[in-house]
Amino acid sequence: MDHIYDVKDYDYELPEELIAQDPLEDRTSSRLMVLNKQSGEVSHHHFYDIKQYLKPGDCLVLNNTKVIPARLYGVKEDTGAAIEILLLKREEDAIWECLVRPGKKCRVGAKISFGDGLLHGEIIDVLADGNRKIQFSYEGIFEEILDQLGEMPLPPYITHKLQDKNRYQTVYAKYDGSAAAPTAGLHFTKELLQEVRDMGVRIAEVTLHVGLGTFRPVKVDNILEHHMHSEYYQISQEACDIINETRANGGRVISVGTTSTRTLESVANAILGNAKGLVNSDADVKPAEYIQVGDKQYVKLTPQTGWTEIFIYPGYEFQVIDGLITNFHLPESTLIMLVSALAGREHVLAAYAKAVEEKYRFFSFGDAMFIEP
Repeated sequence: MDHIYDVKDYDYELPEELIAQDPLEDRTSSRLMVLNKQSGEVSHHHFYDIKQYLKPGDCLVLNNTKVIPARLYGVKEDTGAAIEILLLKREEDAIWECLVRPGKKCRVGAKISFGDGLLHGEIIDVLADGNRKIQFSYEGIFEEILDQLGEMPLPPYITHKLQDKNRYQTVYAKYDGSAAAPTAGLHFTKELLQEVRDMGVRIAEVTLHVGLGTFRPVKVDNILEHHMHSEYYQISQEACDIINETRANGGRVISVGTTSTRTLESVANAILGNAKGLVNSDADVKPAEYIQVGDKQYVKLTPQTGWTEIFIYPGYEFQVIDGLITNFHLPESTLIMLVSALAGREHVLAAYAKAVEEKYRFFSFGDAMFIEP
């Protein structure tokens, strides 16, 4: 087996006390490690220093998805047994695919009551992976009831209770749909984004609704056998124009987070007619157009929506992004593999070892890394 396909090659030692349990009061005061993807050199800063690494004419791409308070606690109507559910994916207006615990008690036909009857759910299907489809019934607006009853679905490695729901939400979150936050964006404040704009950096927004697959470790020895869960994405004409103009003018495209990266790369693959990771896409099947910059050709992005299972690991050739702002990811996760595809596995693991040595804070509420082009 080629060594970069062995899941153990993406492992590293992480003391448990370095897993950030609470967000910092000031979003921008997180630490920032800058990793040069060519040389592997690292330097240490604070997140507010990111402006030093951006240039007029660059473009930052943000994922404007909004985390929904997707964790609900209820009781089985016939026995009173406690049931916990996590909303994963909206199938239809009142039908959701959900993770249910304990699953054994919830066969088809089981009825669950939430919030003293404010919301009712009935299991209508059990899927092959054990997830359930639940049909909800309620009076009023589902989102308002969810806001009242639901909790933010924090990752399993965060054991502290979140005091302020907004701290697991980016300041630019717009569209409901995620079971997890695009955490690289948590470091930005509205003020910092305005300062970045004032420098002449353009900002484009895409949407990818983050699924729970984000937290799942890779459980196969050969990473090529890992199956990603599908996530919904979309990119508008406006975002395409900003990115295409940035490219044509010689600027750099810098993705904020692995979810923005996966969106952009899925869009490019769809346009190129490459099925990599695409479950479906409404991309126009006209021949791809290109933007020529010096001796390099870049695919011209066009608006689309779709579902993607794109899995990016070393050997992948990036079509859109030059640089990446991201957090520090779990050992043996698909996210550390994506980062390794961009910056080189050895560079990334050496940088992570340095981060452990320097006591950086890891994972969702932790510190940030900028992989500079």
